[in-house]
Amino acid sequence: MRCLPAWCLATLLVVAACAEPPNKEINQAQGALDAARAVGAEQYAPTEFRAAAEALKSANDAVTQGDYRLALNNALDSRERAQNAARVAAETRARVRSEVERAMAEVAAQLAQANARVAAAAKSRTPRRTLREAQQILSGVNDDVQKAGAAMKAEDYMTAQPALSGIRERLGRVMYLLDQPQALQSPRRRG
Repeated sequence: MRCLPAWCLATLLVVAACAEPPNKEINQAQGALDAARAVGAEQYAPTEFRAAAEALKSANDAVTQGDYRLALNNALDSRERAQNAARVAAETRARVRSEVERAMAEVAAQLAQANARVAAAAKSRTPRRTLREAQQILSGVNDDVQKAGAAMKAEDYMTAQPALSGIRERLGRVMYLLDQPQALQSPRRRG
């Protein structure tokens, strides 16, 4: 019996492998896509996740057309892209979580300070209109902080992030209003 050269044996293996659908690789790609979905890749790495899903669809389409070599290439590409999507999603989620937690701590401190200032202003001679505007702003801020807190509790940091957006500026407006009560008073009429 004659031995075949290594390159000839490799070619035969590739041809044999391309004679039937790459079901194992497609299943691996589907598993990697499911794992990426489980770690939130649809939300935290949407571009990478979409590319992995499209590559898997292309692999399945190639199987339908009988092009098993293309199906194998697309399945391997899909698996790699899904694994990358999972990694990017985990990194992005951790970064966003850290940003949201830091912002929430800063907002909580500013909110406590603003609430104390409004309470003190209510006891002083601050004009009612100024006090009412500050209280309305604080009411909206409290609503947004509650929404952000609920999103954080559900570990939905991408929803919590925009809920916290602009809160610091609104709290700054409250402080400005309470620091400037005489400037905002209407001039007294002279009789």
